[in-house]
Amino acid sequence: MNYRNLGNTGLSVSEIGFGAEWLERHNREEVCEIIRYAEDKGINILDCWMSEPNVRSNIGEAIKGRRDKWIIQGHLGSTWQGGQYVRTRDLDKVKPAFEDLLTRLDTDYVDLGMIHFVDEVAEFHRIMSGDFYAYAESLKKDGVIRHIGMSTHNPDVARLAAESGKIEMILFSINPAFDMLPASEDLNEYFKEEYDIKDGGIAPERAELYRICEKNGVGITVMKGYAGGRLFDEKTSPFKVALTPVQCIHYVLTRPAVASILVGYDSKEHIDAAVAYENATEEEKDYASVLANAPKHAYKGGCTYCGHCAPCPKKIDIAMVNKLYDLALMQKEIPTSLKAHYMALSANGGDCIECRSCEKRCPFGVSIAERMRNADKLLRG
Repeated sequence: MNYRNLGNTGLSVSEIGFGAEWLERHNREEVCEIIRYAEDKGINILDCWMSEPNVRSNIGEAIKGRRDKWIIQGHLGSTWQGGQYVRTRDLDKVKPAFEDLLTRLDTDYVDLGMIHFVDEVAEFHRIMSGDFYAYAESLKKDGVIRHIGMSTHNPDVARLAAESGKIEMILFSINPAFDMLPASEDLNEYFKEEYDIKDGGIAPERAELYRICEKNGVGITVMKGYAGGRLFDEKTSPFKVALTPVQCIHYVLTRPAVASILVGYDSKEHIDAAVAYENATEEEKDYASVLANAPKHAYKGGCTYCGHCAPCPKKIDIAMVNKLYDLALMQKEIPTSLKAHYMALSANGGDCIECRSCEKRCPFGVSIAERMRNADKLLRG
């Protein structure tokens, strides 16, 4: 298993993580078996947003005696009322629900205290300026949560969080289909049967969000990486082609600032399908060819950092140069650290001989030689 730094939190998380939602369908013995199997595979981050008491207790039993092996995302604002899940900002409900989470997990802290499910810009501002954020801040001060995060599906909200200086990491929904959608406060927009996208490619606000997070050291953990399984079947995929779990995972993990994809597991076989990524061949990881040749909504013209351009005769890491270039373009003044990172590459854009062999391999028609020239001009010195 490979591990990545989660932004500036100081936490090192497995790039394949555990989204625990499906555990609600299992009894205690099965939950323990699945979680311990995941641990054996090197998975060390688990998200528990669910408020249902039994699943919390079952997770607690599964990690009993192994709490120190897990980085836990626990949510503030996910409550159990009248036998059902209720998202709320009422602190009279939020506080006992979070205390219940700690009790049932048999722990006195969670690593990542997540402000739960904020998809409206207006609500973001209310939370950050009111008692809800103050409560999260008090928990951090007391060591009950180690870092303050936020979960959202809306890139506008995620950007505000990443720029706030108060949110340390984000749980965000990323997959090839969602990335083509503009920001919306309506979650149903992301699960429509058909997407009305004329130009294709990643929505600019999403591409910018990932760069802002990387710039500010705000790590991303990912939910909905499989789009609820829709991407596995050409009949339900918005692209009208099927992707594999490994291809979906590779797409997610090539986004800037992403540290871990939190996959939902219903069985050991699901875990095996996800961690197979760690030993997959480049051909097995290749989402780019599939998307470029998709009959609907293929990406065109924009670098997705897929690595298809390799190998370069001058050994330039073209995807990395493109990431640094894209990051630099959004800065009013380019940090010396970014320039130093560029110059520390064993080969960079200045080494490009414009043979354009990379452009012949690029599935999305990116003008790579031009970008190498522009990157070197911008980042050198």
